Amino acid sequence: MNIRTVATTPYLDQKPGTSGLRKPVQTFRQFRYLENFVQAIFDGLDCAGQLLILGGDGRYYNRTAIQIILRMAAANGFARVKVGQGGILSTPAASGMIRKFGAVGGIILSASHNPGGVNGDFGIKFNSSNGGPASETVTDEIYQRSRTIDRFKLMEVSDVDLDRLGETQLGEMLVEVIDPIADYMSLMEKIFDFDRIQSLLISGNFRMCFDAMHAVTGSYAHAIFERRLGASVGTVQNGIPQEDFGGGHPDPNLVYAKELVDRLFGHNAIDFGAASDGDGDRNMILGRRFFVTPSDSLAVLAANAHRVPGYRTGLAGVARSMPTSVAVDRVAAKLGIDCYETPTGWKFFGNLLDAGRITLCGEESFGTGSNHIREKDGLWAVLFWLNLIAVQQQSVEQIVQNHWRTYGRNYYSRHDYEGIETDRAETLIAQLRSKLPSLKRERFGQYEVQYSDDFAYLDPIDGSISQQQGIRIGFTDGSRIVFRLSGTGTQGATLRVYLERYEPNINCQSFEVQQTLTDFIEIADRLAQIRSLTGMAQPTVIT
Repeated sequence: MNIRTVATTPYLDQKPGTSGLRKPVQTFRQFRYLENFVQAIFDGLDCAGQLLILGGDGRYYNRTAIQIILRMAAANGFARVKVGQGGILSTPAASGMIRKFGAVGGIILSASHNPGGVNGDFGIKFNSSNGGPASETVTDEIYQRSRTIDRFKLMEVSDVDLDRLGETQLGEMLVEVIDPIADYMSLMEKIFDFDRIQSLLISGNFRMCFDAMHAVTGSYAHAIFERRLGASVGTVQNGIPQEDFGGGHPDPNLVYAKELVDRLFGHNAIDFGAASDGDGDRNMILGRRFFVTPSDSLAVLAANAHRVPGYRTGLAGVARSMPTSVAVDRVAAKLGIDCYETPTGWKFFGNLLDAGRITLCGEESFGTGSNHIREKDGLWAVLFWLNLIAVQQQSVEQIVQNHWRTYGRNYYSRHDYEGIETDRAETLIAQLRSKLPSLKRERFGQYEVQYSDDFAYLDPIDGSISQQQGIRIGFTDGSRIVFRLSGTGTQGATLRVYLERYEPNINCQSFEVQQTLTDFIEIADRLAQIRSLTGMAQPTVIT
């Protein structure tokens, strides 16, 4: 088994976004593109004698990339690599395994909720030894190394059989193909009351559906919901992972999970529905003809965490990303615990979790999680909701409406404008940013601007500062509009506009969301000139 040092030329576009490096598949298939980035990761690690966790969401190019990474890991001195059977390993499961086995880190192959297939997207990210996404300091070091890299190491060896559980020796490195589900299921059994959830699912009085969207959670959902908890066969739909996600878009929202939405809002609607994304870290929760916003979901879980075995002793604190509604802030205030506002990106929660400052955290982009791992976790959120339903013996709608009666309702929506020409998107944000100093006290009809800024975050743990994390326009009645360019797409730019209005009056908490937010939709367009600068008359996705 020969180890080669191969000369290479750097690519200058390998800057990771908020969750790793995501590009079209054809970009990753360029000559030595993947190898360069992997070597840039390894060059920042002390690889000798270490354990690496490896796997992905099963999308196109996953298996090919894993074989390349295994050869490179062997050449760079790793002692062991644990890789999911079939190359499958959800992001939450990978995070849990890094923590359980004391790995130096993990490489997760996914472009999350982006489409797959030969003409779709691919992605790679490095998670550090705490199980969470690498910090900005680490990802910047990887990027800088990728710009100057001139060689990579590779062992000349045959492919590892990824479908057979067991061990294979690659030179001095041991590759272990593992069951990707067992450790994750064991962790969930320690957090949730599986006996109560099972009683709910086999009662005959409760019907649910989980849409895996032909992505990584299909294997986990079949094992947990149908085989372990006794849900009827067919509870999991689109449960076989496919390289192109069945031609769909593995993004659990009201647009791309239409098949599930139809079952919850159509004739003879079922009681509970949920979906997850490409790599299993996002979730959407639905009740019968009722959609739970991710912001409300986080707030409800925080308010009711004491009903779940894993959080019975209480919460240390909570955190949310800045664009997420302030609903959870009100829960934290009532519980007497801290609530932190961070930039978008799960890595910003990592320091707070590691320091024991928070127990639960979440983002409006369909991500919630806790201190059990250092990633958001789609199936964890679904099990949390099932545990609450089983304990409270209430429907999803009843649980949420009772929450609103106690804390008030935050009418909330996100409007995504996808595939905007990058120059146009940057112009929009630059022009909006230039208006910020003069907006305070400006009136838009009955609404007066109380503050306007470009959100900056001072990390309370390590003192690092993150600038320009999203433009906030706050009004004196507690309403908000937030503008942000997303870093998770690969084609053009995505403008996200977040709209929020607080309503404490219980008699005014059942209105239609978009109608309630009409004034703020119009104010957002007036402030940012969205239609004229993007050329788009309507958002691509409304959630």
